Amino acid sequence: MIKKLKVQFAIYHSMISEYTKSDISKILHVINDASLKYKGVIPDNCWQEPYMSEQELIDEFNNQVRMFGYNHNNKLTGVIGIQTVKDVILIRHAYTLTSCQGKGTGSALLEYLLKKNQNCRLLVGTWRKATWAIRFYEKFGFILHAKEQSTLLLKKYWKIAPKQIENSVVLERF
Repeated sequence: MIKKLKVQFAIYHSMISEYTKSDISKILHVINDASLKYKGVIPDNCWQEPYMSEQELIDEFNNQVRMFGYNHNNKLTGVIGIQTVKDVILIRHAYTLTSCQGKGTGSALLEYLLKKNQNCRLLVGTWRKATWAIRFYEKFGFILHAKEQSTLLLKKYWKIAPKQIENSVVLERF
């Protein structure tokens, strides 16, 4: 079993690489396709189209968010970002193309980041009503914080609007 996992990680690792500002259009395609799942789930005053603009992604890169992508058949099918803030690492912008969801792309990306950041305190924020995302992170050992603790963590580590804080949760893995 361990040998099988090591082989799988090696295969995933070869499909995962860091993406840069020069890849913005590819990254945005994945984010804006996958985020359609939020439409009608998150509050209307938190939804916008496109979900993430080019300038917002440029700002994320300028704020030291590092983006990693899963490449399948020469096509970017999933992305995940990390950002070191104070004493934690935030998982940012984890998305898989709608047509590729449920096929292991998101799991491979998250496993890749977990392996690279084994001794770190990891936090991830998501929408409170995105129950599929919460379940996904819980499968990887993340613990869901209560509303009050989530609010404190969101205010301490993220730069997001109050309406987003009000509708989000934080999960943590030590």
